[in-house]
Amino acid sequence: MDFTDIPKAPHFVLANATLPAIAVEGFAAPAKEGLVSADLVIANGRVDAILSPGTAPAALPRTDLRDGMVWPCFVDMHTHLDKGHIWERRRNPDGTFMGALENVGADRAARWTAEDVRARMEFSLKTAHAHGTGLIRTHLDSLPPQHRISFEVFSEIREDWKGRIALQAVSLLPLDAVLDETVFGDIVAVTKRHGGLLGGATRILPDFEKILETLFRAASDNGLDIDLHVDETEDKQVLTLKTIAEIKLKTGFEGAVTVGHCCSLARQDDELAKRTIDLVAEAGLSVVSLPMCNMYLQDRHAGRTPRWRGVTLFHELAAAGVKTAVSSDNTRDPFYAYGDLDAVEVFREAVRILHLDHPLDEAARVVTTTPADILGRSDLGRIRAGAPADLVLFSARRWSEFLSRPQADRIVMRNGMGIDRRLPDYRDLDPIMSE
Repeated sequence: MDFTDIPKAPHFVLANATLPAIAVEGFAAPAKEGLVSADLVIANGRVDAILSPGTAPAALPRTDLRDGMVWPCFVDMHTHLDKGHIWERRRNPDGTFMGALENVGADRAARWTAEDVRARMEFSLKTAHAHGTGLIRTHLDSLPPQHRISFEVFSEIREDWKGRIALQAVSLLPLDAVLDETVFGDIVAVTKRHGGLLGGATRILPDFEKILETLFRAASDNGLDIDLHVDETEDKQVLTLKTIAEIKLKTGFEGAVTVGHCCSLARQDDELAKRTIDLVAEAGLSVVSLPMCNMYLQDRHAGRTPRWRGVTLFHELAAAGVKTAVSSDNTRDPFYAYGDLDAVEVFREAVRILHLDHPLDEAARVVTTTPADILGRSDLGRIRAGAPADLVLFSARRWSEFLSRPQADRIVMRNGMGIDRRLPDYRDLDPIMSE
């Protein structure tokens, strides 16, 4: 149940709001723990003004938030909508990375028709929308012929969801296929036709540098950006991140390059880690950490308690000037058995796992402004006058309140109006779960 009511009027005030200062533009006020107080004036679906508390026009209808937080809609920049919600029909028997890889592969080969992919994507987007997310980037498994099926469905869904969730897609291709001119050429063509990005999961391969150079050249020739899964392993002998940075510098690639996971960076000695981070910063790579999935998969060994959290060197990367963000990753599939595409959950767990607190002043950026900027949508993920009133309202007033409960009574506003926040019923997926 919503914690308050929004005025049913085209012009109204959200009075006595608490805003994360890092996600607010064009308004300056004294901040405490990175939080500022303000009145938000909403007019015709947009933020008309951000004013000091108590100064909004008295004649306007209003809701007194009593210091409740207001955030911009969230950005979830690394997801797998095509894999989501297959857990009940294809589980990971041991929770390991290889268990995930094998079982997703088997499910994809047997079940991923256009109808199946569409049903699960739609379910995921309904969930994310209800939680308050406004921009999602998804990776799509692109082992032929799946790339054609999934990208076609994605394009249709992107159009259907326009105005609710902005969508981007990355072709998650097998990198050993890059040197097969016919296969790779077709993947690139499909990706370009559907306005996607080139991606893949890096691992130690023969001719790895040649593969990367070919990938970068194809991206450059076709005007595509790159988003890679990198070093999702505890094996400290694997450090392809350094090579990716070197190849970007060597080729002079001018597009955006995002790297996700980068787990093994945390396993390196300090000197090698610093050299790698400096290269990442010099090359202008952006890094997204997936703390929930990484903690689930990494350092998992039967009968043994994990010794590390599985996440990358987030603080060190940020300190070096690298753009850093966090995201959901997988949802109820063999790579991560849980999750609900809820950015509040992602943020809450990231604060705990990555120690984004003490202080929390700028922590909100990791699911708002920074991922929006990385995805080339600096118009999203922030609150500013003139922008659409796409906001998430919370009863929580301070960080401890916000991070201690799931905020189930939040209100999601799109274009100044509250949306129906009822989550889709898992039973809706039953028809595609049976054999």
